[in-house]
Amino acid sequence: MPLRKSTRYALYAALEMAREGAAAPVTVTRVAERYSIHEAALAKVFQRLARAGVAVSSRGVKGGYQLARRPSQLTVLDVIEAFEPCSPGHRDADDGSGAACAGDGAGRLRRLFDEVDDTVRCAYAAVTLETLAGRTAARLQETRE
Repeated sequence: MPLRKSTRYALYAALEMAREGAAAPVTVTRVAERYSIHEAALAKVFQRLARAGVAVSSRGVKGGYQLARRPSQLTVLDVIEAFEPCSPGHRDADDGSGAACAGDGAGRLRRLFDEVDDTVRCAYAAVTLETLAGRTAARLQETRE
């Protein structure tokens, strides 16, 4: 399941918000600089995270974005679903290519791809932002030692 660029940006943003927790809002500028992302593109990503209920924004000098829920209550899949078009359960049985024919090899491949997507989605659903932030922090600590 390949992820769009905006989805990857959203994951970076969510990771930074999870790392910061309730301590302080995360700014678009900070995330853009850390990951070398154009600020305008990242600003749209943050806005979409807010519309999806993953993040909340605050205005002002000390404004920025924070997660709408605790990092332990949000999964990687929650972030992905705000940006990816549809989940496997919403796919049409026939995509117009004729691949849905029962005896057709293309139909069997389609089912295989759907099963792989389901497995990947389950893996994303099993990882909370808290876990992801912890894994990242542990890796950073290992590289410093």
